[in-house]
Amino acid sequence: MSMSDLKIFSGSANRPLAKEICAQLGIALGETEIVRFADQEVRVTIGENVRGQDVFVVQPTCTPANEHLMELLIMLDALKRASAREINAVIPYYGYARQDRKDESRAPITAKLVADLLHAAGATRVISMDLHAGQIQGFFNVPFDHLFAKPVLLKDMKERFGDDEVVLVSPDAGGVERARAFAKRLNALIAIIDKRRTAPNVAMVMHVIGEVRGKRCVILDDLIDTAGTLCEAIRALFDAGAAEVSAYATHPVLSGPAVERLAQSRLKQLVVTNTIPLRPEAQALDIVRQLSVAPTIAAAIRRVHGHESLSALFD
Repeated sequence: MSMSDLKIFSGSANRPLAKEICAQLGIALGETEIVRFADQEVRVTIGENVRGQDVFVVQPTCTPANEHLMELLIMLDALKRASAREINAVIPYYGYARQDRKDESRAPITAKLVADLLHAAGATRVISMDLHAGQIQGFFNVPFDHLFAKPVLLKDMKERFGDDEVVLVSPDAGGVERARAFAKRLNALIAIIDKRRTAPNVAMVMHVIGEVRGKRCVILDDLIDTAGTLCEAIRALFDAGAAEVSAYATHPVLSGPAVERLAQSRLKQLVVTNTIPLRPEAQALDIVRQLSVAPTIAAAIRRVHGHESLSALFD
């Protein structure tokens, strides 16, 4: 496989991750200039020739989601008009994924809208990690490669807990499959938090399903936003007699009061990945630790570029 016709570009959302991916692949990050006019319109200039090239644009659509999404769309359009051969949108964190269905009358399905926008802008393939809802892959009319942070998180869990008995906890019914997959590989038990959501970003925990008394518990989720669900889950687990509670999540959104809530919680440790850059306040928290998914994404890019299977990465 030749790397001479492979180029990687990045928006402003997570350049450190993009640079780490490039270091893994042994290539330089492509030159781009992203500026804003006085009225905050975004202008993107690609600083090198991409004609006939296989290009990958690394850009999570994290806070501020709309600005980073527009940057990504404009970069894709610029690359399309510059005659790139293949345009791969690498979106480590896919924003708007929580709006994946009509959960009430006259509600949008924004995850599908974003998929259509990416296609219209010029993406010929989309690569993302740990989607909030797996069925979002079906919203795309171009190939979609779904990556998983599971190998990275599992490796850390095994190093930290060893053969100690732990309980993997799903914070809601929707995450049971994820918790079961981790528990199987750790030979651990699982528990479920029965949750009633009264409004967006507001959760009320009712009770814990499973035996957690005297156990070391690990809450497992795909993302942590305001940390309301997480902190309610922590409280419920300790009320049920848990000896210790840690948490693992792929995407550290950590918006609004999240950092303050975590600082005031009894959580022993929060382990996340670098799909999203940590806010400075989150970096300052002693309980927060970040793992890199750059090797996983780099391996996926190498395989996509070389027309190889991705399934071997997650066997």
